[in-house]
Amino acid sequence: MSIDTKIDTKTAPRLPAELVASSLFLLKRLGFAAKQRSLDEYERTGLGPYHHAVLTLLDEGVPETQAAIADSLGYDRGTLVGLLDELEERGLVERKRDPEDRRRHVVRLTADGKRTLGQLRALAARLENEFLAPLNAEQRASLHALLLELAEQHEPRCAPPTP
Repeated sequence: MSIDTKIDTKTAPRLPAELVASSLFLLKRLGFAAKQRSLDEYERTGLGPYHHAVLTLLDEGVPETQAAIADSLGYDRGTLVGLLDELEERGLVERKRDPEDRRRHVVRLTADGKRTLGQLRALAARLENEFLAPLNAEQRASLHALLLELAEQHEPRCAPPTP
């Protein structure tokens, strides 16, 4: 399902009030809009948000196995292999056999991967600033805090670490 993100707000038909009154409905619609805008922008780089997430995880400095990356990000292991193939073809990551277990591959970020990650971070920051432009800094902080609170319950990988 594609959500048109370039709707003219003056002439667009309104959604039913019952739907707009639902916070969950609004979260879903805004999620679709944010995702589509992101995909459109990332497509111009030849990479996607999923590639960005892999590079970000690897930038933490710990060489990761393919399985650990998939598990950390919640990706299907088969899908991850395809993402890593694409990143490796571009010279952004390298895979080597794990010397401790020859059945596994360890994945590392390359220097080119680090540079590309910097570009993707700038892209992500721009997208976030554009999407959240109607909110001031205090509202953005409040929204983020509320989303983190929801994440604790519904998406633990996104939740902040517990002290």
